[in-house]
Amino acid sequence: MLIKGVGILKLRKLALGDRNIIGARVTEARQAQGMKQIELLAKLQLAGIDISSPALSLLEGQKRPVSDIELNALANILNVSVDWLLGRTT
Repeated sequence: MLIKGVGILKLRKLALGDRNIIGARVTEARQAQGMKQIELLAKLQLAGIDISSPALSLLEGQKRPVSDIELNALANILNVSVDWLLGRTT
């Protein structure tokens, strides 16, 4: 069923990868704030993180490694701690 004015949520087609441990938490925090991937991408780019849309998708899918600079920027933008992204706290 489609509701007028509401976008269709894309479901992940592939299982999560094993290239990082923060991707699922990035997705969780982003969605909890009602933020779309494109909005997170724009905020990352404004913070000086040069990342493409496919690279962000791979990051969230845990199929791309994350640099320490990206980790720090993601924590700041998503208003969560690095420890939370790393699964060290709940």
